Amino acid sequence: MTLFLVAAALAVVLTLFLLLRPFLWKPRVSTTTHQQLNAAIYRDQFAELERDRAEGALGEEDYQLAYAELQRRMLEDSRQDDTVAAAAPAPKKTMLALALLVPLTALLLYALLGNPAGLNPPEPQRRFSVDEIERMVAGLAAKLENEPDNFKGWAMLARSYKAMGRLEEAEKAYGRAMKLVETDANLLADYAEVLALNAGGKLDGKPMQYIAKALKLDPDAPQALVLAGTAAFERKDFAKAADYWDRLLKQLPPESEDARSLGESIAEARKRAAAK
Repeated sequence: MTLFLVAAALAVVLTLFLLLRPFLWKPRVSTTTHQQLNAAIYRDQFAELERDRAEGALGEEDYQLAYAELQRRMLEDSRQDDTVAAAAPAPKKTMLALALLVPLTALLLYALLGNPAGLNPPEPQRRFSVDEIERMVAGLAAKLENEPDNFKGWAMLARSYKAMGRLEEAEKAYGRAMKLVETDANLLADYAEVLALNAGGKLDGKPMQYIAKALKLDPDAPQALVLAGTAAFERKDFAKAADYWDRLLKQLPPESEDARSLGESIAEARKRAAAK
């Protein structure tokens, strides 16, 4: 389970960015805030991996694969500029949705990981090249051809493909994992995200079916609540969107900045619901 939470945290930023990227209009974010948030996230993720290996939840090969992928992501994030340009301006309704939904990225990470204790990532044991990471992922894929019932392996492969941007392969790997286990809310939400990304960012249809199933298994699953609220807002069911986000709000420290931002989003959704 802890491995799934680590991977879910990686998925959040990537998913929301890819879902919303076509609509962004030259947004600017604070480099300092971005770097601090990433440092805190990666610090926690490296610690989780170490604990999983120490407790026997991860074998050495799986540990090295996950560790290398975290290193690659951390290095990529550290090189990113603080300005992201988009190809086209966004329609007003999409920009409103962005104003409400972008803060939820930090909220979901906070709900998944808690309040990070520090901002400095651990010193890596060694640096893996992109080629090495790709070879390890390819090795895992080959291994799974001989171990088709290895659920954890398929889940790890799916999330590795997703982190690498190989979304079609990620969808197939998630599909293999889902044939083995369909009772993990985090995995269901991850699969829903990939399906939506491969469908041009559309959450309705099959992605929403998996989101609903995730929430049936765990009504408080943060990632599923964010996606469900997003889908409701997109279809102008503002009352339902507010309900999903309110359930996430209850998981946050009441005096936190995250809770305040989410509260504003909920208030806006309720305002629009009342105006219908």
